Amino acid sequence: MRKALVLLSIFVLVLILFTGCSTSKDVDSEGVLDTEKQDSEPVTISYFTFSPGDTYEKDLQEMIRVFEEQNPDIKIKYEMASYNDYFTSLQTQIAGNKAPDTFELNYENFVSYAAKGALLELDQLIKADSSFDPSSLNKKAYEAFRYDGKQYGMVESFSNVVLFYNKDLFDAKNLAYPSPEWTWEDELAVAQKLTEADQGVWGTYSPIQFWEFYKTIAQNGGSILSEDATKVTVNSPQNIETLQWMVDKINKYHVTPTDAEMSGQNNEDLFLAEKIAMLRTGIWMFGYFKDAPFEWDIAVEPGNTEKAHHFFANGLAVSKNTEHQEAAWKWISFMSASKEAAKIRVDAAWELPAVSDQELVDAYLQQSPPQSREVVFEALNSLIVPPVIEKESEMTDLIGVELDKVKLNQKTPAEALADIEKGLNALLK
Repeated sequence: MRKALVLLSIFVLVLILFTGCSTSKDVDSEGVLDTEKQDSEPVTISYFTFSPGDTYEKDLQEMIRVFEEQNPDIKIKYEMASYNDYFTSLQTQIAGNKAPDTFELNYENFVSYAAKGALLELDQLIKADSSFDPSSLNKKAYEAFRYDGKQYGMVESFSNVVLFYNKDLFDAKNLAYPSPEWTWEDELAVAQKLTEADQGVWGTYSPIQFWEFYKTIAQNGGSILSEDATKVTVNSPQNIETLQWMVDKINKYHVTPTDAEMSGQNNEDLFLAEKIAMLRTGIWMFGYFKDAPFEWDIAVEPGNTEKAHHFFANGLAVSKNTEHQEAAWKWISFMSASKEAAKIRVDAAWELPAVSDQELVDAYLQQSPPQSREVVFEALNSLIVPPVIEKESEMTDLIGVELDKVKLNQKTPAEALADIEKGLNALLK
């Protein structure tokens, strides 16, 4: 009997201890289960990006601070790489099953990653998130990150390329600023007046590379592929004429510096040093040029038979193999659609958020420099997106190599475009 009482006492004591331990964290003062009081470590989401660079890293950090403040159970660990190194690094990480939870993809590379099955389909997460409204984003930009009828990415920002010009250099020569009516020939005539090669000052600059090529041939009615991307159209008379025009500005008219004359300096730094009077570059350079020691502005690009402007979009994707789908979705949807992230981006002049919020657009237009910010939106009236195929990087590499050979006088435009045609047909098979 005594032994039984001892055993009963031990059992009651254990029961009390067990009950006390199980309720101390999960039950509130009224005895109701309170899961919010449970102790748990924050989830860490990795994020790989190329677009901030040194100029906008502080703005990315501010976005992360705001997000983590709103989501104390999630921490963001970011890594940056230059655009030239980014996709090689990303491919290596994915191939080694070490993909970041979330990462940045430009519009041109998005299709390749979606086609390879590397991205998480977002439709179920979108459907389950009552706080997200797709209509808060620009419809065209949002749908750009769909593949095979499914959403695999979220638009982060969009931007375009316009004609930057040094007003002081124009004023010194008493020349009229670029106007919307300008053609290639108008630009050349003014560039010749602005060029002082012996002083290292050049009238105009456009890079000879894939991204500039696909846009410039569109200004002359040309294209690389058919609209459905099934036929190669690159080897055409108007494209031969366009490529000849591009290299003639260097080799014939000498209003653009050669690579040797640039002495390893990039075109944006030469513009800041007042060595280039007119420069085609992206609106993402507004912040970089903000404190330039001269007056500058922007204009729509001159065309030949028609106008054409780049339309670039960056998006955010989630790795198919992430262990934290909901947390990853919260992060990329915040970066894409939140007013907080959009305001930070607009205030920093770091490209344009894709949110459909007129107040933010108005705030963007009120900033200066440049004075003519409305040109950014005027350029969208003649936007042209890059040609996209599954083997995107192979296409851009192929074309880039051939363009270099033309620039160095190793091939004629006709020879290079014929070889590009053969290479592209092989890639499309």
